[in-house]
Amino acid sequence: MAAKIKKGDKVVVLTGRDKGKTGEVVQVLPKEERAVVRGVNLVKRHQRQTAAQEAGIISKEAPIHLSNLANADPKDGKPTRVGFKVLEDGRKVRFAKRSGDLIDG
Repeated sequence: MAAKIKKGDKVVVLTGRDKGKTGEVVQVLPKEERAVVRGVNLVKRHQRQTAAQEAGIISKEAPIHLSNLANADPKDGKPTRVGFKVLEDGRKVRFAKRSGDLIDG
């Protein structure tokens, strides 16, 4: 099945602590059905000092389930569902069901 959410997409969080926040997808984990979104679902982790890194408490993004994310409409930034269509030149593209605009390409 083609991916509805890909790396680099602008997404909106639908539920949970960060509901309503938007961010860019940094990484998609298809096997776990999760994605890492920049600035969303931040957790604090205690970091032991190493040669490369300072000790302390660092904030980093934790993966969030794909069902809690929706693509942001390219026109108004509101959450939208994704559809697929094949263009005349044979390319399969994603489009926003809300506005009809293409999401990629």
